[in-house]
Amino acid sequence: MSKLTATQWIWRDGEFIPWADATMHVLSHSMQFGSAAFEGIRAYSTPQGPAVFRLREHLLRLEHSVRIYRMEIDYSVDQLIEATRELVRRNEMDACYIRPMVVRGYGAAGMVPHESPIHVFLPCWAWGAYLGDEALANGVDACISSWNRVAPNTIPAMAKIAGNYLSGQLIKMEALANGFQEGIALSPNGTVSEGSGQNVFAVLDGVIYTTPLDGTILGGITRASIQRLAIDAGFTVREQPIAREMLYSADEVFLTGTASEVTPIRSLDRIRIGGGKPGPVTKQLQAQFLDIVHGRVPDTYGWLTHVRDR
Repeated sequence: MSKLTATQWIWRDGEFIPWADATMHVLSHSMQFGSAAFEGIRAYSTPQGPAVFRLREHLLRLEHSVRIYRMEIDYSVDQLIEATRELVRRNEMDACYIRPMVVRGYGAAGMVPHESPIHVFLPCWAWGAYLGDEALANGVDACISSWNRVAPNTIPAMAKIAGNYLSGQLIKMEALANGFQEGIALSPNGTVSEGSGQNVFAVLDGVIYTTPLDGTILGGITRASIQRLAIDAGFTVREQPIAREMLYSADEVFLTGTASEVTPIRSLDRIRIGGGKPGPVTKQLQAQFLDIVHGRVPDTYGWLTHVRDR
């Protein structure tokens, strides 16, 4: 499991402050009601120095999330890109995890948030493989959770909001308590939705399947990247509802996300997936992805934002 390790500086509302000073009142609206938008972004070590993976796309998604929740911020995506680059430089990070946050502060006493000021934070810290290096290499044992993901038109699943992750916590904690490393939730109609914080892919007879943007999942940036890599490699990729039992029958299943990157699933509900180890399609896409983000091959997609001017 991971634990936060403090860095020196956090960007808050246009200025850099010491890590320990980035505090909020206990009665801030986001503390009481979960009304905080955020992103999870990785900066990778490359031969040209640290580079942030799909920074603009992540910040655009943050912009979409705050719009859905009627939050207005005073910073453009371009301004936040430059602030993020400076954040990584100031903290002298070669690789790190970055978590932009838009939070509602102290003011409103009830659920209507308009009296609460809005603050923007950019923290970063060192964070390795979310499920461990062995998980990337050998895969993980997962389960179908007893907790379903939210129904469409209850809360916006495509907004990356702190409160949405309460279900992810339940999914993850249940999986760990039952001896698994990760959990996969079903949607309210019983089809596959997503993991505790990852999107789900399945491979059957050489075709790659993933769940659609059906109002129960977050549209992952890594998900979209893997879809693009797979199509360009000549695979057929289909977005469609996936029955639970389709995962048991799959040749390969894997998870994607900023933290998890491309993590194979070797068993589901103690049913072995394929050969019980990462399959060739998963390994190919994982290798392509990791080669790009670490700068081992040319970034032909323009996905990397280098922190230092070149």
